[in-house]
Amino acid sequence: MAARLHWGIMATGGIARKFATDLPYSRTGRLVAVGSRSRPAAEAFARDFGAVRAHASYEAVLADPEVNVVYIAPPHPWHVEWVIRAAEAGKHILCEKPLALRHADAVRAVEAARRHRVFLMEAFAYPCNPQTATLVNLLRDGAVGEVRLIQAAFSVARDFDPEHRMFKRELGGGAILDIGCYPATFARLIARAVAGSADPLAFHGTGWVNPATGTDEYAAAVARFPGGLTAEIACGSTVRHDISARIYGTKGWLDIPVPFSPGLAGRDEVVRLHRAGESAAVEYSFPSRGVPLYAHEADAVGDALARGELEAPAMTHAETLGTAKMLDAWLAQVGVDYAGV
Repeated sequence: MAARLHWGIMATGGIARKFATDLPYSRTGRLVAVGSRSRPAAEAFARDFGAVRAHASYEAVLADPEVNVVYIAPPHPWHVEWVIRAAEAGKHILCEKPLALRHADAVRAVEAARRHRVFLMEAFAYPCNPQTATLVNLLRDGAVGEVRLIQAAFSVARDFDPEHRMFKRELGGGAILDIGCYPATFARLIARAVAGSADPLAFHGTGWVNPATGTDEYAAAVARFPGGLTAEIACGSTVRHDISARIYGTKGWLDIPVPFSPGLAGRDEVVRLHRAGESAAVEYSFPSRGVPLYAHEADAVGDALARGELEAPAMTHAETLGTAKMLDAWLAQVGVDYAGV
């Protein structure tokens, strides 16, 4: 039986609201507290989500005796500090991505969780969704033959605003860290499943950095994994591009229209398999069955803890650190530096 978890949310922004909205649909946990640097913000959030205690600081969430797991979701540069402080307080941790601005800091966060024997997972929800598990099984069963090429992209088209967190260097802005991490983790997930290793043998990235902000607005990269597997990944904050993934093999290809947010807000999804010599695609349907995206993520935490594990198979510490190293390389090749942030 899964652990019954009492969640505290640290931050009241958009992603925190999405997590709180989905949490009641999980099997394993419920929201009991929220904290913000602003008491009015915490109280407004608490009113929206029922019988929830409002705290006027993150410290108060960590001091709340009923809270045994926290969801950390302030801007990127504060993730590592609060992961370490939560670990020291003995709270289990789900931390919004990216765990850190750089690999070295991600190592510090993971080491703190291990030292204090608390659960830690970087909050990528899509690997926790049944669609992703089915996709991996299809590939392992040879649905497209031998996998040769992965294509994955995540872009949004925002109007440029130097004060918005996606463009502001002081807030860890830039497309690579904020959304490029999705195609990066997707490529790694597929490589691990079919090639046995998620670490690329070669990686070449490029992109455009706004000289006024020092943050990247769009970027692309090519990675070569063991077994000849190649991945093309892309992201952007000011460019219109589809948010999708495709996997090509020797006998066909898979089209994944919604790879990174399957089941968002209870939406049903579909994956299409195109086989050589067959005119019609085979469709695999994924009805949400009343369980939205972030409820699956919360249950990945609860289920792991019920098994006595301090990391989740969907997003292990090794995968978080491997991704951080890959993003370090991408940022360096594009020319983004978060020194001093």
